[in-house]
Amino acid sequence: MNPRAWFSDLTPYFVYVLFVATLGPLLFGFHLSELNAPEDVIRCKKSSITAAAAHLPQCIKMEDLEWGVVGSMYTLGGLLGALSAGPLAGRYGRRRTMQLTSVFFIIGPVFESLSPNIGVMAVGRLLSGVGAGASVVVVPIYISEIAPPAQKGFFGAFTQIMCNVGILLTQLLGYFLSHDSYWRFVLAAGGVIGVLQSLGLFFSVESPKYLAEQGHTSQAKKVLRSLRGEDTDINDEFNSWSVDGTSECPELHCQANARPDEEQTLLRNEDEPSTPKTRSGKEEALSIAQVLRHPDYQKAAFAVIMIMLAQQLSGINSIVMYGVSLLADLLASNSALLNLAVSAVNIVVTTGCAPLPDKLGRKACLLQSLAGMGISSLLLAIGIMRAIPVLSAVAVLLFVSSFALGLGPVPFILSAELVGPEAVGATQSIALAANWIATFLVAQFFPLASAKLHGKVYIIFAALSAAFFVFISWFVPETKGKKNADEVWGRERRVD
Repeated sequence: MNPRAWFSDLTPYFVYVLFVATLGPLLFGFHLSELNAPEDVIRCKKSSITAAAAHLPQCIKMEDLEWGVVGSMYTLGGLLGALSAGPLAGRYGRRRTMQLTSVFFIIGPVFESLSPNIGVMAVGRLLSGVGAGASVVVVPIYISEIAPPAQKGFFGAFTQIMCNVGILLTQLLGYFLSHDSYWRFVLAAGGVIGVLQSLGLFFSVESPKYLAEQGHTSQAKKVLRSLRGEDTDINDEFNSWSVDGTSECPELHCQANARPDEEQTLLRNEDEPSTPKTRSGKEEALSIAQVLRHPDYQKAAFAVIMIMLAQQLSGINSIVMYGVSLLADLLASNSALLNLAVSAVNIVVTTGCAPLPDKLGRKACLLQSLAGMGISSLLLAIGIMRAIPVLSAVAVLLFVSSFALGLGPVPFILSAELVGPEAVGATQSIALAANWIATFLVAQFFPLASAKLHGKVYIIFAALSAAFFVFISWFVPETKGKKNADEVWGRERRVD
């Protein structure tokens, strides 16, 4: 099936639900790069001809170390959000967790845009980071549970696509508003988007798979039918979840009111043996500690940690967060334009490559992505060290394109496919915690490393890309076309 056929089968409500959910990753990308373009104005490196408001300073003077702290506070908040979101999504549901993240997306920008000093701005970045960290944990889970089964890889890429849209949006705003006090409007814009998501979630739905795992099967089927269309046969998809057939309504009443396809499911469930469940009718959700100790999931947890480290330690955020200042000496006033081009290319390539994980496989996309980023890092190192602007510009575009091929979208997909449903929330939290720790390291130390090593810092990124290439080739299994985690790892299902 080609993408055109996919879109013809989608319902408008599914598109709406997908869009509202992915506003979270959009804000993740927005806040990640919001300080990039207006950096010189915020730090008082550029003079202004307009007087500041009486109660707010025109700019906030910061040394490199202080600027690194403000940037890294976002990653600290992201770590807190990532560790919290998995358990919350498992206990209270995906939709409620997204509603909670939108609160942080609203409050954080208020502190940022109205900050009179470094401390207040750092608090705002921390709060925005909590929302972002939680969002990139729960949204990939939510998408994997509402997307049509044959296109999970394609729609899973929308997490990264919307992240790139957020980066482009903030770069556009920064390009036009990086003067006087207008940088505050750049930071405030994230709060407006947070309000829109909060309102949109009131008209969204809980994940039907989550509802089924909680034992609310009739409600799950109702939600699934609203996503797939009234005339769509949802029986096969529902049965693939392997959930208990019990629901919140009495058995005879449910059978009396069931559609023909649902009656077959109910009859089949009467004869099938059930696996141990909790009172809610689902397998007990595992905690982070339980996943790390579980014999079936230890390898999976290690794999997703390394994949997430690869995503960040390959160096992508050195461009996203510091690209304008990094290339300013080489490209002068064109560095901001290059970053706009980088953001646009990232969206185009990520969208164009979205079907590839379902066609080539997740692992193949990761390996090609790492190879491209390693080569591009070497070219960028040469371009900076030898002061070759054209080579540097081309290398940056190749670098970002390679990232969009696999390392951008695939890690978010794999985190939900390498483990069973009872471990998804905790594993996603583990994965994103590793991601945020790596992002913190880049955000905090790249400015210092770049000042000392200049272009040589990209030789380090190239070496890391090579190391992760070897690890993924040897350790990480392919998940394309596999029904569940047991099939991915080639093991028999444990019966407790």
